[in-house]
Amino acid sequence: MNLNELVTFVKDKTNFNTLEDYAGFCHNYLEFVYSNLQAVIVSKNENQYRFFQYKQDGSFNVTRPINSDLMFSANDFDKAHSDFNYAISHIHDIKENAEIRTTINRFIYTCSQAVGATLDALPAGKSNMARKINGDLFERYIRNIISDIGVEVREGTVKVPVIVDDQEMFKMSYQHDLIIEKNHDLKAIGSVKTSSKDRLDKIFIDKFLYNRLTSMETPHFAVFLNDVQRKGKEPHYSINTTFLTGHFKGYTVKLIPLDGVYYCDMRPIMKTDEILRQNIFTLDNLLVEDIWNFVK
Repeated sequence: MNLNELVTFVKDKTNFNTLEDYAGFCHNYLEFVYSNLQAVIVSKNENQYRFFQYKQDGSFNVTRPINSDLMFSANDFDKAHSDFNYAISHIHDIKENAEIRTTINRFIYTCSQAVGATLDALPAGKSNMARKINGDLFERYIRNIISDIGVEVREGTVKVPVIVDDQEMFKMSYQHDLIIEKNHDLKAIGSVKTSSKDRLDKIFIDKFLYNRLTSMETPHFAVFLNDVQRKGKEPHYSINTTFLTGHFKGYTVKLIPLDGVYYCDMRPIMKTDEILRQNIFTLDNLLVEDIWNFVK
């Protein structure tokens, strides 16, 4: 597929209904970037990040930061695809397999970034549309993965009864990206976003309000792809973090901690800061371990 065909395909969200749809598109994107880019630009401050620059067919646009430590190459993708499919089908058997758990994170990251980077080829005036499509497709991808490992999941609303003096007065409706159920009983609520930028506050507040209104301890968790963005001017591009360390720690310590926060591409501070390290994990931890504790 050429770039125009990739862009046309990704703009139609009906093309992405199964995990194989995402993998097939990613395969085509990786084959395209193998030999059809204007340039690959290395980030000045964190050198593992790359920016793909398209040729004239992509208006010479420069993509979002791509973590080369996570993004599979076209040569490695088929093997990773096979390992990922095995992991999804044998999710209960891979707890101790660090290599295949790493593949889970990298494969989800690669497929998701292929979608986002393709949308970066759209003209600047289409940036809002690109963000909406990218966010919707990432949410759908995570829901499909959770469903395919055997967990009952949907998007939609949860009606929260407001009880006063042991009587239900009315209901409040909350919209959620992930509603985890077992035999149609609510077990956990999840938020899925490509980054935490401008969204972190709401996730904590949603848990606080929901549990206060219901007098229950329903688990709330969040899934993020990454928290980096491009900064600077060509050719001096670098990356900037969009993760608000102080906000996350403040809400965790003084408001209410979430029951799990999961990233494909974790920031270094998430592995060294004690509070962050205890609350933020790679995405495989949700799929292999934590989600099964939620539905017990």
